[in-house]
Amino acid sequence: MEKTKTFPLRYTVYVLSIAGFIGSLLMELMLGTGYLLPVIFGAFAALGTYDLLQRKHTVSRNYPIMANFRYLLEAAGPEIRQYFIQSDTEERPFSREQRSVVYQRAKNVLDKRPYGSQLDMYNEGFEWMNHSLAPTRLTDSDFRILIGKNCEKPYSASVFNISAMSFGSLSANAILSLNTGARMGRFYHDTGEGSISRYHRQPGGDLVWEIGSGYFGCRHKDGSFNEDMFRESATLEQVKMIEVKLSQGAKPGHGGILPGAKVTPEIAEARGVAVGEDCISPASHSAFSTPVGLLEFIDRLRELSGGKPVGFKLAIGHTWEWFAIVKAMLETDRKPDFIVVDGGEGGTGAAPLEFINRLGTPMTEALLLVHNTLVGTNLRDDIAVGAAGKITSAFNIARTLALGADWCNAARGYMFSLGCIQALNCHTGRCPSGVATQDPRRGNKLDVEHKSQRVYNYHKNTLDALQNLLEASGLRHPSELGPEHVVRRISKTEVNSYMDLFHFLEPGALLEGKTGLTVFDKYWEFARPDTFEPPEFILKLRETKLR
Repeated sequence: MEKTKTFPLRYTVYVLSIAGFIGSLLMELMLGTGYLLPVIFGAFAALGTYDLLQRKHTVSRNYPIMANFRYLLEAAGPEIRQYFIQSDTEERPFSREQRSVVYQRAKNVLDKRPYGSQLDMYNEGFEWMNHSLAPTRLTDSDFRILIGKNCEKPYSASVFNISAMSFGSLSANAILSLNTGARMGRFYHDTGEGSISRYHRQPGGDLVWEIGSGYFGCRHKDGSFNEDMFRESATLEQVKMIEVKLSQGAKPGHGGILPGAKVTPEIAEARGVAVGEDCISPASHSAFSTPVGLLEFIDRLRELSGGKPVGFKLAIGHTWEWFAIVKAMLETDRKPDFIVVDGGEGGTGAAPLEFINRLGTPMTEALLLVHNTLVGTNLRDDIAVGAAGKITSAFNIARTLALGADWCNAARGYMFSLGCIQALNCHTGRCPSGVATQDPRRGNKLDVEHKSQRVYNYHKNTLDALQNLLEASGLRHPSELGPEHVVRRISKTEVNSYMDLFHFLEPGALLEGKTGLTVFDKYWEFARPDTFEPPEFILKLRETKLR
């Protein structure tokens, strides 16, 4: 029996739009009611006709007009979830509570909370600090750490600084504001691998110059390292330290490219490339290819800079590669002045989803590995360690120092202080707050005088909060923080301090082979200072599925 065809209800809006257009047009012709309704109905009718005729979107062909409302809601989904659905404590990637405290401290307004914590303190993973019945009273929150104590020009750094964000990823006014705020607060501003721009130099705040694999600001035309250009900028009084970037938490081992269409005269000037030319950051360095080569490069940079501290930043990946670098230190007696551990939590750099979510070691485990390796080889006293990874509050700083870091860096926290609203449009150039964009119509709306004061306020008020935590804990300086001061809930009925939860090596334990940790027992012996290649047993595993 032949099935009777019925009118598809999904076409209803389209048909009503056509009927409305015809009806309203007739009313205008007969009664002179105006063209507003015909224009509105006509626009919807035209949209429905286009949906039916186009061939790229099946949903639009099946649901003319109505499908566009779905696309609209889908596009606005992140904002809807952020403002109307997510709780104040849900981190996606930063909670409303985390952002609010940054905004309040940046604006220098009350950051206190009433009626107790919104956090469930009995949930697994909840962390806190223990206080003392003999609290201290400190006179200042300007906590500092000496980096490069064996250098001719050591640097006294704040324990909380601006992490690497390049001009090119951030707008000119954002860079100006960050550097001005850093100058006001006497803390450092990492340039990112995009080198030193005119917007870093104009305010005159302390800089850590990051040298990436593209050698921007110190490169020959073929992309290789240029000693003369490096010396010229590295000896500037404003440049306090040099940081060689091996990898970053947002996209470790990836490299990157800034398309030529985005390389403006100002970006070209800072990076030492031609206007309109693709700006390529290779996945690895060309100035060295071995652990020993890295340390020789660091020594050369220290010499060219006139004796300033030189170190490297890395996100931890294959453990044998990190061990190879440490073995090279032991064999050659060449050491970096500092190491910055970048957590796999990602950062401001746009990256593929798999890189952001599933590549690179998270900061806690990465920092523990670096700290333990240096302690276990008796190198820790000579090498300062910084760390970065979703640090926005005084407690974040305290727990990171308790795990073994000497100081902390933050990128997104300082972006919030500039007014970033976490719109997640950093990679599109359509940043609504004018922070992560190269569109002058957006970036120029960011008021430098106002925002630089907010950067200063955020740094100052966060360190004031750290001072309060230290006082309540009976401590006098952040360097006194250790694993005994932070506690984590393991289950509903069990808690452990970091001292009991994590394994901390005794000085020299790794050299004596007394670590009791699988990662050292399995990989340390086979790491080689002359290569980043994996151990032989790992290479063999790559040839078979038989384990």
